[in-house]
Amino acid sequence: MEARSKQTYALAGVNIEAADKIKKIIARQAQSTFRPQVLNFGSFGSMFQIKGYDEPVLVSSVDGVGTKLKIASLLDKNDTVGIDIVNHCVNDILCCGAEPLFFLDYIAMGKLVPQQIEAIITGIAQACQEIGCSLIGGETAEMPGIYSQGSYDLVGFIVGVVEKASIIDGSPINAGDVILGLPSSGLHTNGYSLVRRVFRIDDNPSCLNNFYPELGKTLGEELLQVHRCYYPELKPILSLIKGLAHVTGGGVMGNVPRILPEGLVAHLHKGSWNIPPIFKLIQKQGDIEEAEMYRVFNMGIGMTIVCSPQQVTKLTAVLPQAKVIGEVVKTQERQRVIIR
Repeated sequence: MEARSKQTYALAGVNIEAADKIKKIIARQAQSTFRPQVLNFGSFGSMFQIKGYDEPVLVSSVDGVGTKLKIASLLDKNDTVGIDIVNHCVNDILCCGAEPLFFLDYIAMGKLVPQQIEAIITGIAQACQEIGCSLIGGETAEMPGIYSQGSYDLVGFIVGVVEKASIIDGSPINAGDVILGLPSSGLHTNGYSLVRRVFRIDDNPSCLNNFYPELGKTLGEELLQVHRCYYPELKPILSLIKGLAHVTGGGVMGNVPRILPEGLVAHLHKGSWNIPPIFKLIQKQGDIEEAEMYRVFNMGIGMTIVCSPQQVTKLTAVLPQAKVIGEVVKTQERQRVIIR
């Protein structure tokens, strides 16, 4: 009878020793982000003590970077997507008025590549440090047979806190309120599956090195622009704001209505803000209808602010990049966003 070879986890494609080394790298990065409220790290659960609030309400969100990761992998530049996932999650809970407290990440790939993971975690830690959020845990998974060589997934989970009396939920919004827009830094983290198809990036990755004069950079550099974080500039003036909409998946058309009370519509004025050249390039290259562009992309507006007309001067004085892009109206039209 033929002797059976002994099986090991390593032969199945999972390297426990490499995972242990990576965990030590992550621990060093994470500890650089700790606030005093972090009570432990590296156990089966991470603990964070909430202090200084009368009626604290926890606000949580989870999201991923999507297929922007494919661009990062092809260009072997993985630190910026770490920043992306933190900023995306921070912006989401900011829409409720929340201060970010702690963050956890999930990284999965077919074969653990320490340099790749270290770059991702470096970006995550940098973004957490910049806004005072603690990276207190996560999961690094080696999953052979699920992810192809060079590909990976990155997901973030964030918890923040807001006083119950200070929650921003859009409920005070009325017809006649003003809509301000804060510019995005390119595509942020949405629409990349369409972009990859338009430029045939999967079939011809070298196109990422093509320089476009209208962009002032290569296509790859443009597509890896970091997702902008709006928390530092909005934190001091949240009390003046009735509603915030982070323009992510679903574009302008899908996100702005999420904060509007029933019966109200956002009327946005075409031409009231600058649409960055990347969106015009995508539309022309892919022969994409304008309505589809607004349904998929942020079109240069990463965050919308709804406030009363009386607060516009105060807000624009503090937010010099903010532009009045529309107003809230009552209408019989079925669309929740009208752009014209």
